[in-house]
Amino acid sequence: MQLYHHPYSLDSQKVRLALEEKGIDYTSNHVNPITGKNMDASFFGINQSAKLPVFQNGSHIIFDTIEIIQYIERIVVVSLGGGDSSFSSREAVEWMCKIQEWNPKYFTLSHVPEKYRISVSKFIRQVIIARMAESPELASAYHRKLKDAYETEERLGNPEVLKRSKEHLVRLLDEVETKLKETAYLAGEEFSMADVMLIPVLARLVLLKLEDEYISSRPNIAEYWVLMQQRPSYKKVIGKYFNGWRRYKTLVKTWCFVRFRSLLRRY
Repeated sequence: MQLYHHPYSLDSQKVRLALEEKGIDYTSNHVNPITGKNMDASFFGINQSAKLPVFQNGSHIIFDTIEIIQYIERIVVVSLGGGDSSFSSREAVEWMCKIQEWNPKYFTLSHVPEKYRISVSKFIRQVIIARMAESPELASAYHRKLKDAYETEERLGNPEVLKRSKEHLVRLLDEVETKLKETAYLAGEEFSMADVMLIPVLARLVLLKLEDEYISSRPNIAEYWVLMQQRPSYKKVIGKYFNGWRRYKTLVKTWCFVRFRSLLRRY
């Protein structure tokens, strides 16, 4: 089993947490979207959305995050002898879908300093143009991604887009806060794949230094978050890259790569 992912990718974190929680072995393939590696023809040819993660088991390839997690649950049942309890409950699936409905892209980018965001955006556009020239058979798909890149920049300048994204997040967190007043975990008294979906969202807020506004202000979520950070899966998938000084190492390394390649015009 192959997983194409990157530590920065929210959906990649969700899938990796699921794999770790279920004890499934897999081959890890890092594809850094900030440096444009997801635009390389070898990856783009099998996934023209260029989104992460991509899960491959033989000839079976899955792109949708929830579908990947549910496939992992089936693997547990078939390969590891799990029973019906290995599948997510109906409530857990409903929470998974609610969490996945929130698109973190515009919210995240709006909190990235403008000079970094613009530099990376320009670099990615140049990467797409370079890959388009290298792989003319994929030119139409690359052209769609180039159009998407320009549209993203345009939407980031629209206050209404950012307002809707923030309001969606607040509604989601308020609902989570209410639920955690009743149960220890999101879908009941046991950890589930719904929690796997939520943990990266909370980690993203911490990375953006928004913990006080969105987590600490909600006591049930704050208590839950402390508990989630103790899980071995969190420490391996997220904490390893973003806790303490590691977040600066991870981000600076990527920023230096983008700046160096931009200066040399090597895309």
